[in-house]
Amino acid sequence: MSTITAPLSALVHDSRVMVRRGLQTSMRNPEAFFIALALPVALMLLFVYVFGGAMSTGGAYVDYVVPGIILLCAGFGAGTTAASVSHDMTHGVVDRFRSMPIAAGSVIVGHVVASVVRNALATTLVIAVALLIGWQPTAGPGEWVAAIGMLTLFILALSWAAAAVGLVARTPESANMVTMVLAFLPYVSTAFVPADTLPSALRGFAEHQPMTPIIETLRGLWMGTPIGDQAWWALGWCGAILAVSAVASARLFRRRTS
Repeated sequence: MSTITAPLSALVHDSRVMVRRGLQTSMRNPEAFFIALALPVALMLLFVYVFGGAMSTGGAYVDYVVPGIILLCAGFGAGTTAASVSHDMTHGVVDRFRSMPIAAGSVIVGHVVASVVRNALATTLVIAVALLIGWQPTAGPGEWVAAIGMLTLFILALSWAAAAVGLVARTPESANMVTMVLAFLPYVSTAFVPADTLPSALRGFAEHQPMTPIIETLRGLWMGTPIGDQAWWALGWCGAILAVSAVASARLFRRRTS
C-alpha cells in the first residue's frame, strides 16, 4: 500500500468508527435529539395555523414557509454538533483518543458526518409533517434531486461551521449559545415573509445574508417560483462557508491538540 493510500484508508476507517460513536451518543442524549426534531415541527405548526392567516404571500402560507422551517431545523441541529465537539475537547475525550493509533482528523470528521445524518433525519420528518398539513410541492424528480443536493451542501457547510464553534468555545453550553445565532438567522430573511414587507434597515440585511438565496432556491425548486441568480448565490455562500469552516476546524483542532 502506498504512503498516500495508507493514511487515507486509516482516515476513512477511523472516521466511520467516529460517525458510529457520534450517532450512538445522540441516542444516549434523547432530550437534545428530540428538541432538535420537535422544535422545528412545532414552529411550523405555529406559523401555519396561528400566524398563517395573517400572512399575505400570494398563495397558501404552508407552501411559502416550509423551506425556511427546514433551514431552521438545520440551525437547531448545529447546536448539538457544536456542543458535542466542545464536550470532547473540554472533558479529556480527545486526549484519550490521542493515546490511540487513530487518524487525528477522524474525530472532527465523525462529528460532522454524524451531524449530517441527524439533520437529514430531522429534515425528512419536517417534510413528512409538511405534506400531512397541506404542503403541495410541484417539483418533478429533477427538482427534488437538486433540492436535496442543495440541502445536503447547506447542512454540510453548517455542520463544519458548528464544529469550528465547538473548537473555539470553552464549554458545551457556550458553544450551544453561539450556534443559536445561526438558528435565528432565518427569522431575518425571506423564510417567513417577503423581504419587501420588512422595514428598510432589516430588508437590506435580509436580502444580502446567506439564508435568503438558499431559501429562495429551495422555494423555486419545490414550488416553481422564479429563482433568477439566487441559486448561484446559494451555492457560493454554501461553498464559502464550507471551505472557511473546514480549514478553520482543521487548524483549530491542531492548535488545541498540539
